[in-house]
Amino acid sequence: MTEQQPLNADEILDVVDENDQVVGQAPRGETYARRMRTRCAFVLARDAEGRIFVHRRTPQKLVFPSHYDMFVGGVVGTGESYDEAALREAEEELGVRGLPRPEHLFTFLYETPEHTWWSAVYQVRCTLPVAPQEAEIDWYAFLTEEELTRQLDVWPWTPDGLAAYRELLARREAGDL
Repeated sequence: MTEQQPLNADEILDVVDENDQVVGQAPRGETYARRMRTRCAFVLARDAEGRIFVHRRTPQKLVFPSHYDMFVGGVVGTGESYDEAALREAEEELGVRGLPRPEHLFTFLYETPEHTWWSAVYQVRCTLPVAPQEAEIDWYAFLTEEELTRQLDVWPWTPDGLAAYRELLARREAGDL
């Protein structure tokens, strides 16, 4: 494989404050390098049998390259709503058209010493045959929740996806979902 530049470093994103209000714009690479807060949409995609779409990111991803994720999704574009981004990203990453609008479950602030973004978490049922983007996804499978749980301490997961999944499980356990 030839060396490639990280994907989408020049894409312009909205920068938001602690209340999720837009305070400016900057290139994606700069927002990551300077730990500027942005917005992301996470979509838990299930197939007709209820299994979860799990994938490994390509080595060219700007953040968390070659990590596994149980969500499809990504950054919310400048001027785009979370709902619009969730549908766009799910269709792009799954390689489908005509998905139902993903259902919003909750929003939380993901923060680490390296990264910070407001994260809207969704779910969607995908009964269409998937053809994931090769530029973003190296491997994929639909796993049962039990199969996924067995891999949580084995595979290297995207830290934000893992945080979102744990938040989803905690909210489900508390009866909030």
